[in-house]
Amino acid sequence: MPCGGRDFIPKEYLYEKIPVWVKNALGYIKKHKLSYSFVNSHYWDAGLAGHMLSEKLDIPHVHTPHSIGTWKKEQMLTDYPDNQESFEEKYNFSNRIKYETMIYRSCDLLIATTPIQVDKISTDYDVPTRRIRMIPPGYDDNRFFPVGRSSQQTLKAQLGFEGSTVFAVSRLAHNKGLDLLIDAFSLVAERIPKAQLVLAIGHEERSETEEEIFQNLQEMVRKNKLQKKVKFIGFIPDEELPDYYRAADLFVLSSRYEPFGMTAVEAMASGTPCVVTIHGGLCRVLEYGIHALFADTFDREELGISMYKALKYRSLNQRMGEKGAQRARARFTWTGIAQKLLNDVENLTDAEHLTEVRAKEQL
Repeated sequence: MPCGGRDFIPKEYLYEKIPVWVKNALGYIKKHKLSYSFVNSHYWDAGLAGHMLSEKLDIPHVHTPHSIGTWKKEQMLTDYPDNQESFEEKYNFSNRIKYETMIYRSCDLLIATTPIQVDKISTDYDVPTRRIRMIPPGYDDNRFFPVGRSSQQTLKAQLGFEGSTVFAVSRLAHNKGLDLLIDAFSLVAERIPKAQLVLAIGHEERSETEEEIFQNLQEMVRKNKLQKKVKFIGFIPDEELPDYYRAADLFVLSSRYEPFGMTAVEAMASGTPCVVTIHGGLCRVLEYGIHALFADTFDREELGISMYKALKYRSLNQRMGEKGAQRARARFTWTGIAQKLLNDVENLTDAEHLTEVRAKEQL
């Protein structure tokens, strides 16, 4: 549905165009005599669209926040206390949190992706925990699965991975903590001379902000004299990504703030040991030293030593590779995740059940 014109609209201000989108969507639905059982939305701008559509169509609204405004604002203020005056204009936190509150309290099913999200939504937005379901994202186990040692060595040779390889994949965004990762990796490089850090980040057509981040990362590599040890490989097509995970000796999720951490789950599912940030939800559903190691990514020494230990101690590396893959299969496959969601949606779309739930909410 068209809305907003052809000029670029920052995602923080996309909500202003949502009413036009809803109007056009309703016109299309009416014209083609379409019928829906529920609306499913993700993130807060789509949540606003879902809220408006569900009211007009009188059908249930299922919403998944993914990231949370209050949590992101809290982390940004901690990370950049001197820049807080510019945050409101850039990130539009006031409007975002206002609409998130309305969406979370009004939707018929609110899905959090991690236990920590349940806690934050309940506390920061005053939403009863009984109205929140914790259903994590899932992965395709037909694509992401472990391979044997010989196959891994073949993949390492094919992809040019040399020595003990640390791998990371992400968008070019400040909150992904790639600068923190490079800084911490310098400790690994001192102790393991043949260690290599491979960064699959961003894409070739970088925005001005992305280009600035990219240049800062390269400058950090030069500053730490890691030019021969850090490799930037850019965007990886989806069909090739599983082999990159499998070829690596360690995957690191270094985010400053990460609601879940899907890339780490994909790496675990591929049999690759992981170090994951404590500033996110994934560490809440894993056992330290069994499925993965956790580290404070703002602590250079802790993150660096965690990577070092995961690479140095073979028994630890092997155990996390095996147990991590088992945990991924047990908790995060598409089949299992889809069934959890379907069970809740089937209850939600049952008219009699929905009437009872809404009546209880009004008491």
